[in-house]
Amino acid sequence: MNTILDILGIIFLLLGGVSLAVSALGLHILPNTLSKQHAATKAGTLAVTLVALGAVLTVWDWGWTIRLAIIILFLILTLPIASHMLARAAIKDSSLLSDENHAAIKYHAKTR
Repeated sequence: MNTILDILGIIFLLLGGVSLAVSALGLHILPNTLSKQHAATKAGTLAVTLVALGAVLTVWDWGWTIRLAIIILFLILTLPIASHMLARAAIKDSSLLSDENHAAIKYHAKTR
């Protein structure tokens, strides 16, 4: 049973590392602020959650399990709010929106 949990934990750790790398790559490749913010919050949350679950399965100690559960809960509760606030700031400062596809957002920001 421990071997199965260790293998599962390592798989989660690797998936979390890959997800974090994709998130970091998205910050450099994506064209505008809203897309970059999406990559940082969504994929970053997934990456940290996968790494925390992998650590829980690998170590399997109640103290660490509770700490990592609190970290995951904190991230799930706070990152959507932070993402929303960053998106509002980007919309208000329409110079951050460099893509022509966001003309409606730029118009909406100017009419407020």
